[in-house]
Amino acid sequence: MKVVSFRKPIRIPLVLALKFVNMAMIKKSAEAKSKECSVKLMAIRDTMELLSGKWKIQIIGALMQKGTLRFMDLLREVDGIAAKMLSKELQELEINELVKRTVCNTKPITVEYEITAYGKTLEKIIGEIGNWGDQHRKRLFKKER
Repeated sequence: MKVVSFRKPIRIPLVLALKFVNMAMIKKSAEAKSKECSVKLMAIRDTMELLSGKWKIQIIGALMQKGTLRFMDLLREVDGIAAKMLSKELQELEINELVKRTVCNTKPITVEYEITAYGKTLEKIIGEIGNWGDQHRKRLFKKER
């Protein structure tokens, strides 16, 4: 049995055919960009989660500027932080390999903290945050006058 089609073949003008091809290519490109964008957004979210809060960037900044610091020196350096909070933040930074903790064999025991080589990779970012903060502060004080 032969199947007979009563439909006439549709002739699509070349211009329309190219539009369909272009639309398919644009759609694939958009999907690739969307995937790339979601990967970037996930990386930003991870970074913000790691550095979030009031204290972590200040702690890293203090260690970058001053070098190796003992716990009490770091407590004095980061204005307003409580000892318990500093301890918690340092633990998280150590877990993420941004800060190295060294227990010194002294009486009483002293603990020193220093930025790791991996932690130093944040130097440009934290420097730019500081620069932006300086500019923002200047801008706000200009408006008050």
